[in-house]
Amino acid sequence: MNTNTVSPAFRVGIIGVGNMGGAMAARLGSLGWAPWVHDLDAAKVQALLPFGSVALADIVQAAINSIATIVCVVDAAQTRDVLFGPQGIAPHLQPGHVVMLCPTIAPQDVEAIAAQLAVLGVDTLDAPMSGGPQRARDGSMSLMVAGLDAVVARCQPLLQALSSQVFRISQRPGDGARTKLVNNLLAGINLVGAAEVMALAERLGLDLGRTLDVIAQSSGQSWIASDRMRRAIVGDLAPRAHMTLLAKDTRLAQDAARSVGFDSPLGALASSVFAQALEAGFAELDDAALLQFLRRSPG
Repeated sequence: MNTNTVSPAFRVGIIGVGNMGGAMAARLGSLGWAPWVHDLDAAKVQALLPFGSVALADIVQAAINSIATIVCVVDAAQTRDVLFGPQGIAPHLQPGHVVMLCPTIAPQDVEAIAAQLAVLGVDTLDAPMSGGPQRARDGSMSLMVAGLDAVVARCQPLLQALSSQVFRISQRPGDGARTKLVNNLLAGINLVGAAEVMALAERLGLDLGRTLDVIAQSSGQSWIASDRMRRAIVGDLAPRAHMTLLAKDTRLAQDAARSVGFDSPLGALASSVFAQALEAGFAELDDAALLQFLRRSPG
């Protein structure tokens, strides 16, 4: 995307500025949007100020004075707390305000949250994202957008600013979440498979860097495998995406599969591997640490 073609159109805020939310804030700041930002970790907010973000103590007032609020927390419980908890912003929002839901959460949670917001006259964009912090920062991440056409049209400048890969899924909130779960289930399957074959390659005495070079240009290639295994083989496990996230996402995907009577054997295995990695103490590491986890298998 040519960043010079995108100019600020309205006031927007981001609640939850971790790896992805922070990258989105930096992206908007670089385009002159000056988003207001909020996070329980004040250091994350302060780190974004040099990139054009604005820290405001009264987030309820900030939300009232905005057109849209991006919620980029971890799960459905945090989303509900941000919106409807004791300090929640939803009861104070003006009719027509747009809440953009970016976490990976269950479709039924998106539907319930959207229905609760609708009672207040607040619109919802179901817009989970994919691609990692670097792609969020440069505007090339994927956004899977579900919501009413009129709401999408109203937020088009914001969507354009955030991503050059906006996929219009449907008018039904919840379908963005369904699409994200399908995508992340495949990502989880691919990552478990990549970590497994790299651990096998090592056990066979192969050079891991050279093996990954071959895979990256051959039929076994996948984006997540190349990205994560390249870091894993040099021991770079600083969390860009915590192990807990794909553990959560693959579990939610299995729940979605069961809800429609679909048997997902590979997904179930991948979800089990992530759960085992959490139990083994890998929760706070990057999900690239699956290689280290699978190296521990006896043999």
